[in-house]
Amino acid sequence: MNLQQLEYIVAVDKHRHFARAAESCGVTQSTLSSMVQKLEQELDVTIFDRTAHPVSPTDIGSEIIDRIRQVLFSADQLRELVSERKGESAGSLSIGLTSTIAPYLLPGMFRFMTVSHPDIRLRVEESRVSAIVERLEHGDIDVALMAIPAGNSDLLEIPVYRERLMAYVSPKEEIHSRAALPTAGLPPERAWVLREGYCPNRNIFPFCGCQQERRAVYEAGSVETLIRIVDENGGYAIIPELQIPLLDEKQRQNVRPLYDPEPFREIALVIHRHFVRERALNILADTIKSVIPQEMVSERLKKYRITL
Repeated sequence: MNLQQLEYIVAVDKHRHFARAAESCGVTQSTLSSMVQKLEQELDVTIFDRTAHPVSPTDIGSEIIDRIRQVLFSADQLRELVSERKGESAGSLSIGLTSTIAPYLLPGMFRFMTVSHPDIRLRVEESRVSAIVERLEHGDIDVALMAIPAGNSDLLEIPVYRERLMAYVSPKEEIHSRAALPTAGLPPERAWVLREGYCPNRNIFPFCGCQQERRAVYEAGSVETLIRIVDENGGYAIIPELQIPLLDEKQRQNVRPLYDPEPFREIALVIHRHFVRERALNILADTIKSVIPQEMVSERLKKYRITL
């Protein structure tokens, strides 16, 4: 039994296909199949049901794979410890984030990483929440930045900052004359709503669950475009607090705080539970803390390093 065999078994479980697993591991299918079979013979068990389509673990195979993941996790932690003590580069880091976060974080993140960690190769993808979660599950990206809860038991959520949600109101609307607006009193029929807005995680807005009363659901997911829609068509939209510095002076006059309750969203670093690159995660956390106003940063993150 060796770590390479264990990695092959995890790859087969991930892809549920021997050829794709072999391709992901950079070996031939015959090599991977032979190594998996040797371990099955050594343990005297059948780990995978090869007659199933797609290939699936047997009952005992599922238990074995869970233990294998623990072994590989410990091995990766050992490598990470040695690499950190040697002062070696943290290597590459792939990040997924949504379009409602990207405009506020990315410019400052790239600047900080370029100056403070030029040896790290950063790859960033902007996508929908569902796609980001799927890519995390499959190991296609290392870390996600997204609003929580993600609602997935395989993912770990590390809160980074909390920001208020505000109303961006057209001057054409009667509610524009008020200095602040009650969240529960917002007219649902005047709302313009993002495809991936604030209803799934926080059902506190009156337009949540009232799609028939809304003007429209904007499918592209861009806050900037949503604001322009309000400017042209009236109504209002809910925007993150960090959007405000990106508005021009005239547009800022259309922003209204909300109360009763005061809505907010919590943004977290989200990783797969088998992720072990603690040092890279803390570098990323430091990068975000350098961009986000300090009053928004999680109190725990201000005081402690992230430990896995």
